[in-house]
Amino acid sequence: MLQSAKADSVGHIPSGLFIVAVSDPSTKSIDGYLASWIQQISFNPLMISLAIKPGRPAYDLIKSGKNFAINIVGEHDKTYLKHFWKGYDPQTNPFQEIPHEFGENGGVLIKGAKSSIECRLVSSVSPGDHEVIFAEVLASYSMNEESKPMVHIRKSGASY
Repeated sequence: MLQSAKADSVGHIPSGLFIVAVSDPSTKSIDGYLASWIQQISFNPLMISLAIKPGRPAYDLIKSGKNFAINIVGEHDKTYLKHFWKGYDPQTNPFQEIPHEFGENGGVLIKGAKSSIECRLVSSVSPGDHEVIFAEVLASYSMNEESKPMVHIRKSGASY
């Protein structure tokens, strides 16, 4: 079977849309990226997995052990999503015009998100062109309880 044909149905696997955000208090830098491959993987301890392509914004900070936040995009507010969808200059603070605050563990929490989860890197593995991060949940915040999480379905599993 052709690779493109295999990828068609893989793209039909639904996922959420998330902004993964991390800060480095020592340099006052904040970075983040749009993610869709995030999943709960353990109850005890409470853990999630996420895929990130090396070289993406936030990769080095997460890999260095900085706590990070997963901001769950809700259907109620997508205004900040466009910023991450189209990309941005890595020399500028992507959160300059996005209302946010810091969680009790230093995670960058987007005020317009449905909810946010603060995490800490536990381990990672590189099975392909993306690295899978395994992270423990440190805290969670529900900002817009009534909103439904956005669901994303791609046209093909061969590209974002």
